[in-house]
Amino acid sequence: MPAQPPRNQTTSRPTAELSPDEISGQLSQRVRALRKERGWSLDSLSAACGVSRSMLSQIERGEANPTLAVTVRISQAFGIALGELVEAPISTSSIEVIRADDRTFHYRSDDECRIRTLSPLHLEKDVEFYEVQLHANGKLQSAPHFKGTREFLTVEKGKIELQSGEDTTVLGPGDSASYRVDVPHTISNAGRGEAVLFLVVIYQN
Repeated sequence: MPAQPPRNQTTSRPTAELSPDEISGQLSQRVRALRKERGWSLDSLSAACGVSRSMLSQIERGEANPTLAVTVRISQAFGIALGELVEAPISTSSIEVIRADDRTFHYRSDDECRIRTLSPLHLEKDVEFYEVQLHANGKLQSAPHFKGTREFLTVEKGKIELQSGEDTTVLGPGDSASYRVDVPHTISNAGRGEAVLFLVVIYQN
């Protein structure tokens, strides 16, 4: 059995070590990434945090320097700690690892399902990767995402029913599907036990 390679170490730079420009840049990227993760529009985020849509748009473009009170309201809307919005992850390796027990990436866990992000949160990106565990009778129901957005789904375990708009299909282990998510869409556990699936979201450029 070959020797195990050294475990990669990934850390975050403390906020105190960041320049004001770095903090602003990190905040704009983080807010945009978290909003896209949840499939929220700027209007949805505005309603959740009480910050105007125009201010949020300026923050995401790096054109506004929000007050502490505004930043706290945004972090509360996402359900995360304030520091998580401005910490800048750095790695000692070109390989960026997301550990299975890193709860920073567990942004939903309830009686219906657990969703774990498998792609870095601090990057602005057009592709997102998730692991979804649907409990028995669990359901992941989503409002329409941005126009042109699609999802690619592969079932690892269990049986699910997929609905995209008016179309419905049933998938089992090893099955994959591609479908529109700019319409209402739902992933439901159609089996008796837990279902596990991997989900890739692709936003239109």
